[in-house]
Amino acid sequence: MVGRLAIENFWAVIPAGGAGTRLWPLSRQDAPKFLRDLTGSGRSLLQETYDRLHVLAEDRFLVVTGAVHQEAVLEQLPQLDGCVLAEPTPRDSMAAIGLAAAVLELRDPDAIMGSFAADHVITRAKRFTEAVRTAVEVAREGWLVTLGITPTFPSSAYGYIHGAGQLEGHDGVCVVDQFVEKPSEKVAQGYLDDGGYRWNAGMFVAKPGVLLDLLAESDPGFAAALREIAALDLGSESGAARMHEIWSRLPKIAVDHAVAEPAASAGKVAMVPAHFGWDDVGDFDSLAQLLDAAMTVDSEGPTVLGDSALVRSIDSSGLVVPASGRTIAVIGLEDVVVVDTPDAVLVTSRARAQQVKQMVAGLKASQRDDLT
Repeated sequence: MVGRLAIENFWAVIPAGGAGTRLWPLSRQDAPKFLRDLTGSGRSLLQETYDRLHVLAEDRFLVVTGAVHQEAVLEQLPQLDGCVLAEPTPRDSMAAIGLAAAVLELRDPDAIMGSFAADHVITRAKRFTEAVRTAVEVAREGWLVTLGITPTFPSSAYGYIHGAGQLEGHDGVCVVDQFVEKPSEKVAQGYLDDGGYRWNAGMFVAKPGVLLDLLAESDPGFAAALREIAALDLGSESGAARMHEIWSRLPKIAVDHAVAEPAASAGKVAMVPAHFGWDDVGDFDSLAQLLDAAMTVDSEGPTVLGDSALVRSIDSSGLVVPASGRTIAVIGLEDVVVVDTPDAVLVTSRARAQQVKQMVAGLKASQRDDLT
């Protein structure tokens, strides 16, 4: 018996990976952004992802995360003990989502899986629920279904999905003919003017076997390897050793490139246009926008994530994150970003926030792994 809002045989898959290097020094390899509270809600992004999916999936969850983060994930979501799959090493999203699909294919022959990243922020939860419910209905018919986010500005930071026409029998649902890589701002504006394009948020809903069979069409060895891992007794020494052996040889490729793009070319992808608020919190500029939009009253000075009593400002704006307990004073700076942690301080502007990734790359090249 499922709850009133739960979807029968629906499994929520949460890939929890990535270091979020553009949010350094707040996000680190050992404490990535999905384990952080970036909205001021008191819940981490991972916990918020669980909260909005729980009403649909109840206890049917699989979280796929790095072995180094497994303990932290279970500390935040102890109710998912036994539902966390640990990756020995990062192999990108196809391996993570494909492993969950292979496990579910064996566990529940009637399963419909929905994959939703652990580090995204979603608002208007009711609309999210409605979109997922529609996606599951379409996926039951054998489609690979994606949720296309209604674009609000011509972003060059997101990929796009093009709908090529209505899917028969499902009002508002489109057949997808193309996934587009991150375009220039000028091209993105053309997409908005066209009206047939949506942002690609990497949300996919499908039968596990459908996803794996689509992968097998382009890389049969990859799909077979994932199915072999799922069949192993990972609690045994020999099973764990075999998984490590197979895993180390898996391709590093995103699910978009491995499955979604070729499947769209073959006419096997459907899109549910989604009208909820979505943000992947890709850098401190987007984080500042997110926090500003959530504020119910106008306030002077920079936006603060954390204890606002630690921040003093005069004629300044931007974002300040006082994460070390020290007082931060900002004077006469517009759109500044200041992130203060116990072992590193970042000072940049919102306009240059994307370059934080270059700083992290430089630290790694200098073998400062203690800071990354």
